[in-house]
Amino acid sequence: MSLTRNNRQKIFLVKAAHTAIFFLFSASIGYVLYSAIRGNHGWVLYLAIGAVVLEGLVLVANGWECPLTNLAKRWGDETGRVTDMFFPGWFVPHVFRTYTALFLLGIALLAVNYAVGRL
Repeated sequence: MSLTRNNRQKIFLVKAAHTAIFFLFSASIGYVLYSAIRGNHGWVLYLAIGAVVLEGLVLVANGWECPLTNLAKRWGDETGRVTDMFFPGWFVPHVFRTYTALFLLGIALLAVNYAVGRL
């Protein structure tokens, strides 16, 4: 299927939006870990936790598939992959497991900090 220039631009924008969301998601998980290690808390930490939980709810509600995948498919990307443009192929299959483990580690450390009175 030949893509129109307009659809190629739309697909590029979907992939760029996915990348921006991914970096926000990554920064949020990083901040949760940082806060847990440093013993910090505040509205930024709660916002970061909320962003990760919201992302998880969106994925669960969409059958563990990014909603942007369907959008890319609708505009003509045969695979619908929104990660193939910006991320190496070896990285993509491990994102969910790795990020879930890091987030849960951060939450566990926050819980320990709270229990011992560091927060």
